[in-house]
Amino acid sequence: MTTITDTFKLNNDVLMPKVGFGTWQTRPGKETYDAVSNALKAGYRFIDTAKAYQNEKSVGEALRDANVNREDVFVQTKLPGETKTYDQTMADFESSLSALDLDYVDSYIIHAPWPWNQMGANYDTQNRDVWRAMQDVYNSGRAKAIGVSNFNSHDLENLLTWDGLTVKPAVDQIQYYVGHTQSSIVKTAEAAGIVVQAYSPLATGGLLSDPTLERLADKYQVSLPQLALRFIIQNGVAPLPKARAMAHVEANTELDFEISSEDMTYMNQLSDDHGWHPVGD
Repeated sequence: MTTITDTFKLNNDVLMPKVGFGTWQTRPGKETYDAVSNALKAGYRFIDTAKAYQNEKSVGEALRDANVNREDVFVQTKLPGETKTYDQTMADFESSLSALDLDYVDSYIIHAPWPWNQMGANYDTQNRDVWRAMQDVYNSGRAKAIGVSNFNSHDLENLLTWDGLTVKPAVDQIQYYVGHTQSSIVKTAEAAGIVVQAYSPLATGGLLSDPTLERLADKYQVSLPQLALRFIIQNGVAPLPKARAMAHVEANTELDFEISSEDMTYMNQLSDDHGWHPVGD
């Protein structure tokens, strides 16, 4: 078994592959279809999309045409951050399931704790109403796990301390990469048994010319992206790299090496500001 098909056990005992394939900024149609098809051929068994990406239909088509059993692929999509009512949550979930042409998703998560044009605004009450709908989706069996994205510690605690909570979030997907590991959010998540997923694990390309990481990658005889992804996995976080060229898709699956504890400590102490940070510690 290779690293990308190793699994994390979520807090409801669902198994989630340790590495997912991201489709953010991947255009609907041929671009998404080819990227997801290549990922599945390369061995990925976790595909991440979102209603906001407008490519769910193309993801679904690639899944349908792939020579892979549905039950062997972990499919995750997201509720738009703008959706903040029970009824709209239910409607958007139905819309996503229809676009994907699936009977169920493996994970359904809230894309953000606020509408994107009101980043940082307080939607605590509305998020609880949305979570009530998410729990109903989960209890229907049409989402094997439910979770959140871009939730900071306050946003997580808002749900975790709510007396209407019957199903805890299983995952929190945040921007996470070498130098930007959002430690307080991770601690809050881990204390609640929530697995953290890392989007933009290469800082949207910002890490690719980092001389410090280049030297470390050379030491392990791997590429810088491989080093950066392995670092995330060894921190107990699930990276979601995205790539279009088959060579890059395949390279990102070759993560079966071990970073020493000394180098992990060093990398965990690095700090930089390559990425876009919608949430913070």
